[in-house]
Amino acid sequence: MAEQNFANHVRWVPGYHFFVMPVMALNFGWSIYRLKVASFSLDGFVGVLVAAALVALTLYARLFALAVQNRVIRLEERMRLERLLPADLKPRVAEFTCRQLIAMRFASDAELPALARKVLADNIQEGKAIKQMVQAWRPDYLRA
Repeated sequence: MAEQNFANHVRWVPGYHFFVMPVMALNFGWSIYRLKVASFSLDGFVGVLVAAALVALTLYARLFALAVQNRVIRLEERMRLERLLPADLKPRVAEFTCRQLIAMRFASDAELPALARKVLADNIQEGKAIKQMVQAWRPDYLRA
């Protein structure tokens, strides 16, 4: 596995992103096309509804999995911060947003306290900006 860094940390699942999603979109588009080309029928309308439901199901399945994963990351990072932050910052762990915690997870243990302090002091909300500040990248190869 290639060493992970800011430039390559996004996870692409080829079977999902390059097969399932395009096939679902194609099916939805084809269903609409068939409904327009053929005379309107209940069967064609149901086909469009089923195709739309399949697209929604595919998207929601991904979003639900990511939401659960983000909750786990939030918990892991709060525990990590409790362990690594200096005494003056520990009471402020609850101030971090989920987005900030998800971004800070890439910081090494050594740089996390300083990064956390800067994120709080400057109120940095953008995950991308936080990730770009990380010097010693701590990879997350388990991201779904």
